[in-house]
Amino acid sequence: MDMFDTHEVFNQAAPFADVNLFTCDPALQEALAREGGGWAAGALAALGDKLGRAETLDLARLANANPPRLVQYDRSGRRVDEVEFHPAWHALMALMVGAGAHAAPWAEPRAGAQVARAAQYLLFGQLENGAQCPVTMTYASVPALRREARLAATWLPRILSRDYDPRALPVAQKRGALIGMGMTEKQGGTDVRANTTRAEPLEPAAARARFGEDGEGAWRIVGHKWFFSAPQADAHLVLAQTDDAGSAGLSCFLLPRILPDGTRNAIRVQRLKDKLGNRSNASSEVEFHGAIGWLVGKVGRGIPTILEMGSHTRLDCVIGTAGIMRAALCHALHHARGRAVFGRMLAEQPLMQNVLADLALESEAATAFALRLARCFDQADDPAQALLGRLLTPAGKYWICRRGPGFGAEAMEVVGGNGYVEDGPLARLYREFPVNSIWEGSGNVMCLDVLRALGKAPLETHAALAAELEPAAGLDARFDAFAGSLLDDLAAMRVDEFGARVLAERIVLAVQAGLLLRFAPACVAQAFAGSRLLAGAGGAYGQLPEGTDCAAILARALPA
Repeated sequence: MDMFDTHEVFNQAAPFADVNLFTCDPALQEALAREGGGWAAGALAALGDKLGRAETLDLARLANANPPRLVQYDRSGRRVDEVEFHPAWHALMALMVGAGAHAAPWAEPRAGAQVARAAQYLLFGQLENGAQCPVTMTYASVPALRREARLAATWLPRILSRDYDPRALPVAQKRGALIGMGMTEKQGGTDVRANTTRAEPLEPAAARARFGEDGEGAWRIVGHKWFFSAPQADAHLVLAQTDDAGSAGLSCFLLPRILPDGTRNAIRVQRLKDKLGNRSNASSEVEFHGAIGWLVGKVGRGIPTILEMGSHTRLDCVIGTAGIMRAALCHALHHARGRAVFGRMLAEQPLMQNVLADLALESEAATAFALRLARCFDQADDPAQALLGRLLTPAGKYWICRRGPGFGAEAMEVVGGNGYVEDGPLARLYREFPVNSIWEGSGNVMCLDVLRALGKAPLETHAALAAELEPAAGLDARFDAFAGSLLDDLAAMRVDEFGARVLAERIVLAVQAGLLLRFAPACVAQAFAGSRLLAGAGGAYGQLPEGTDCAAILARALPA
């Protein structure tokens, strides 16, 4: 032994790496098949293999340890407002764009395309979450942009491309393009109707003189945005008033970073946000000093335009959280199987099994719900599925994202002190959880949106939810009582703003329980029903009922 050696390092679990993230997840594989995306299983297996490699997983560490840096001026003193990223960020973005996570359902529409993309996005959620932000915004922008023929002709071929091209160039010279968003302002936050940023149309002759045919419909925009996500994106969708009094209502505009004539748009990045998590991604504060934008949708109809985008970004919040849950579970369970305490492996100790199995139930239920919700988007032409999706999207974003931080804390506790330090992934995953609750509408906003969904078409929405729950009727008395009480309360409209959080939770738990009772093994379904559907259930993880087959649940969660 070397004179400086004091001890041998042993009883340490190896890192969770070199694992196929798709094939090690039976719940995801089954949900993909039953929701209509089974045709993508081969591609997802190949992706899962690539994402689970140690060198790929390390890209997440590098991108977060080396966050983006704002460069406002070049060496000659010219204002450039560029954001510099570590090579790991660009590698992650190339992976996501190359796989089509930003646009595949629009570029290659087919039955189950949204479900397949949801499974793919859930796999990426286990890798790195900051890079998912620009991917989500680009994905959500397509339905709005394709309604504008002139903009669509220029932008959509680049958005739908699988070629990641980070160069700052006019879009016509790009191989691929990404879209960001800027909605909120200092004085309003969620209340975007309080926005003061204003837009006025450019004089047509001047616009044509500067931009040629591309100048048609150009506007000049002055104001600011307090949260301007991914300032390195090729364009951003923003909201602005179209008259000084604001009486015309907010309109939506597409603001390119580089204008068609090659000049930089007058978007001044004031600073990058110093965020709790999501540190690999650049979020910024900006001012518009006469920035040039093009109208998307009708004047005064900006909020409906953005709401259509919001439904897709909120879907991704649900899927993304399910992905982070899955990652945290895998790291915790893998550690418990490789670490001995008090004479036996952690994963064999009854109380630890209770905690780990409870986390596994939460993760599987989130996965099942996320892919079922994605099927609503696949089948949006069906009025019942559209109504169900309209209800479950805000409910799911509220409840599943709300469960995230507690889930992350419990997973860290399984690992102990090593889980709390930044050498491993769990501290980073824990810091990622809250953003999905906050971004695109916080919990209260989502619960109020649940009430709006019910209020707009109460009978039809009730019928859509009842049809979703009906196939599980009779499989479990606890479910029958829980779902029956929920449907009775909705039918009698015994819902109000004060109790909206409880209502959203009940809706999601009913759908999750119905899915698990119908499709999951009995050990999973029964434990979920016994721990989530009874009065007084819930609270801390690790309170599963007596008789729960934890060993079977954990064997399913991560096959050895």
